[in-house]
Amino acid sequence: MNLDDNSLIIRNIAAYYNSKFALHGATPQGVDWNGQFSHELRHRQFLRLLGDDRDASVLDLGCGFGDFLRFLRADGHRGAFIGYDIVPDMIAEAVRLHGEGADRRWRVGAIPDETADFAVASGIFNVKGLLPTETWAHYVHETIDFLARAGRRGFAFNVLSLSSDPERRRADLYYADPSETLSWCIQHYGRSVALLQDYSLYEFTMIVRRV
Repeated sequence: MNLDDNSLIIRNIAAYYNSKFALHGATPQGVDWNGQFSHELRHRQFLRLLGDDRDASVLDLGCGFGDFLRFLRADGHRGAFIGYDIVPDMIAEAVRLHGEGADRRWRVGAIPDETADFAVASGIFNVKGLLPTETWAHYVHETIDFLARAGRRGFAFNVLSLSSDPERRRADLYYADPSETLSWCIQHYGRSVALLQDYSLYEFTMIVRRV
């Protein structure tokens, strides 16, 4: 996939999420989640990556309006936080809601140009639109590579699961095979990988640690 292809994909994704945010604002629906319960449940899976290190820095790729920062602070996390998103209005709302400072910074962009102890991405691989599945899967793998480079000590992401009921799947969404994704991550990033699919949503979370 060349740079022009990636740019087109990113523009299409940005337009999709911008429309959701314009309609729903700083709510779970504004970042295309069903509601607050599932939003927080997804956040909670990433705590497995951070462990007990309350001072670790975190980079959130696709941060939306910064709700993961709110969640982390409520859980006692003190480390620096960097949020990236491709929708400028979402970043502006994150700044309005959470402010900026030495412990929280916000960026408009699709590819991080800085690193943190841990990097996470929630929901950014789900909406493929009309793209062929193979094209989107290649984009997903490239983006996971960017995420891996951004997390010095590890990274995590979630994606809709092919283990979900076939009749519930939508043609415009991307579903990954959990076992294939696990094998791909082990092949590319080492054996310290965990697959989480026991939290009652039609998705899974991959946790990858540096050893």
